[in-house]
Amino acid sequence: MLQRPFWSRIRWKDLVQTWQNIDWVLLALVVGTTLFGGILIRSTELNQGWTDWLQHWLVGGVGLVIALLLARTRYEYLLQFKWVIYGVTNLSLLAVIFIGTSALGAQRWITIGGFNLQPSEFAKIGVIITLAAILQERTASTVMEMARALGIVAVPWALVFIQPDLGTSLVFGAVSLGMLYWANAHPGWLLLLIAPLISTILFNLIAISPWLIGLVVVWISITVVVAWRTLPWHRVGALVVLVGNLISGGLGQLVWEKGLKDYQKDRLVLFLDPDKDPLGGGYHLIQSRIAIASGQLWGRGLNQGTQTQLNFIPEQHTDFIFSAIGEELGFVGCIALLVVFWLVCLRIVIIAQNARDNFGSLLAIGVLSMLVFQIVVNISMTIGLAPVTGIPLPFLSYGRSALLTNFIAIGLVESVANFRQRARY
Repeated sequence: MLQRPFWSRIRWKDLVQTWQNIDWVLLALVVGTTLFGGILIRSTELNQGWTDWLQHWLVGGVGLVIALLLARTRYEYLLQFKWVIYGVTNLSLLAVIFIGTSALGAQRWITIGGFNLQPSEFAKIGVIITLAAILQERTASTVMEMARALGIVAVPWALVFIQPDLGTSLVFGAVSLGMLYWANAHPGWLLLLIAPLISTILFNLIAISPWLIGLVVVWISITVVVAWRTLPWHRVGALVVLVGNLISGGLGQLVWEKGLKDYQKDRLVLFLDPDKDPLGGGYHLIQSRIAIASGQLWGRGLNQGTQTQLNFIPEQHTDFIFSAIGEELGFVGCIALLVVFWLVCLRIVIIAQNARDNFGSLLAIGVLSMLVFQIVVNISMTIGLAPVTGIPLPFLSYGRSALLTNFIAIGLVESVANFRQRARY
């Protein structure tokens, strides 16, 4: 007897059911943003003959397939491989040090078959999975458990920081803070975690404006009071925080003078006054602000922006893609994009709240923290509210590794949604 073809034996109803609970709104928003990103990238390269926009769509298509496959795979399986994922993450970052390819003053890429892969981008997913697995076992409700979680993140963070890749290392910090907060860490402890960084910034600002010493005194006093009231060992904790902030401030000045390269200093300072070096470190920001301002309310029209079409903004198709939106689609286009990003974040929060377990909820919050931080910092740096850190705008900026990472992250969130207990919202 002849056997029926395999496609006639497929139970299509069961196949459809494997995706029946995923958040289609979230997926549609992400896919639409990716398609829109390709259109913008094409506009920035219209007079250069490049086809990065096509690569953006191709990589986005691969990412969508991966996301759909992840969505129908139970995310709980990752718990069994958390240390394998952690190990592979660190090994890939170590490989960059020894066999990595250098570009733009940093060694961040590994060349495989003619393609440049950036392990630090995929390391974001590795950190989110590992940290979620650790925190679902033991929440961050005690100082020791929080310290344990931070110790695990510290290894990949350090490997990324020494590449040097300041932007991605900051993303790791944002992901850690968001997930620790969701895992019941005391807000005061999270403030103490970022206190040394703020103290470092303030100590360096004293050299520029001595009158800020009063602000430094107030800030350190606040951290000491928070330590006294929230840490289990009041006096010792307050003393450690005091000394730690003073040491961080002093080391920050030393790192600034001896440890940072000139282009890194420019990125951190020139956003305050880019006109100090209009043809050097401040050029990107000046041209970006001109482009966004020239768009006014409705924009100059797609493919009609003068700054964009005349290539006044270097690397516009990557880090400064938002300036193309501002110039060619105007204030209305920028607000529409922000609304889309807000809807993406809202859908992820809903999925996190309705997850069936802490692991799934923490995965969603980790992805949310990663996306929110990158969106806020990227847009802020293009309008002069933050230093230029090289953080791409999710789903819009050209970057194959970054785009794949974002789709993998969405796939994990969709898996949490797909296998959650049915909830009403």
